[in-house]
Amino acid sequence: MKTINESAGGDFILVGFSDKPQLEKILFVAVLISYLLTLAGNTAIILVSFLDSMLHTPMYYFLTNLSFVDLCFTTSIVPQLLWNLHGPAKTISPLGCAIQLYVSLALGSTECVLLAVMAFDRYAAVCRPLHYATVMHPRLCQSLAGVAWLSGVGNTLIQGTITLRLPRCGNHRIYHFICEVPAMIKLACVDTHANEVQLFLASLVLLLLPLTLILLSYGRIAHAVMKIRSVEAWRKALGTCGSHLMVVSLFYGTITAIYIQPKSSYAHSQGKFITLLYTVVTPTLNPLIYTLRNKDVKGALRRLVRKDKN
Repeated sequence: MKTINESAGGDFILVGFSDKPQLEKILFVAVLISYLLTLAGNTAIILVSFLDSMLHTPMYYFLTNLSFVDLCFTTSIVPQLLWNLHGPAKTISPLGCAIQLYVSLALGSTECVLLAVMAFDRYAAVCRPLHYATVMHPRLCQSLAGVAWLSGVGNTLIQGTITLRLPRCGNHRIYHFICEVPAMIKLACVDTHANEVQLFLASLVLLLLPLTLILLSYGRIAHAVMKIRSVEAWRKALGTCGSHLMVVSLFYGTITAIYIQPKSSYAHSQGKFITLLYTVVTPTLNPLIYTLRNKDVKGALRRLVRKDKN
């Protein structure tokens, strides 16, 4: 096992994957490539949605917000992860740890609510097509996006502050690769039952409640399409909602495994790999899913390329 440098002063030690030095080398390359793809893909979606007037619609307004969240979310985690994977130093300063916890928790919470907002937008598009422009007017879209961002900020200010104020009695070894609430709670040298209950309740509100709203939205969509009994209607609904459903499945399928689970199972090594999926892999796949399955985005990219050539 690779020796981990002891922390200087009060620095935290991110143990991460240090017990698997060969795996660290593979992960460094994989995470670096994934991060570069995340930057390129999400930046492309933001620019295309802004530059092409055909994409100035509620769906792409929310998609732009999602891409921006993914950009910031991965940037709050991956540079530090790459630094730790690359060399023997596994430390992060208390300030750096606090910033990472606050920013990543805020953005992760924002994405949970934002995905529910996007599901409502798809419900309005499929089930209320004649009234879509009236229902999803710009002011409502801005308000819904604002609610998503405020939910994330509010959650991180409450959970992050309470977690960081827990006494640690000199414990500085975080058995994870990021400063995340469940991992930070495990450093405490006092009874953390109240914190675990609070984390569980917050997870119910910001994970299961949005997921329930998403499932209800898609239940109504499926019911509406089934009444039409048209293959073309099914194809159109799948084209409209398929990308979002894939993103929801990737994000919620991994993050709920970390935040809605017994305390004991979090210590297992698979928890780190699950966290890698929603912090690194999912933000990389999101732009690929939306571009490869979306004719509007591909058409906008072609129009912008032709415009540059001319």
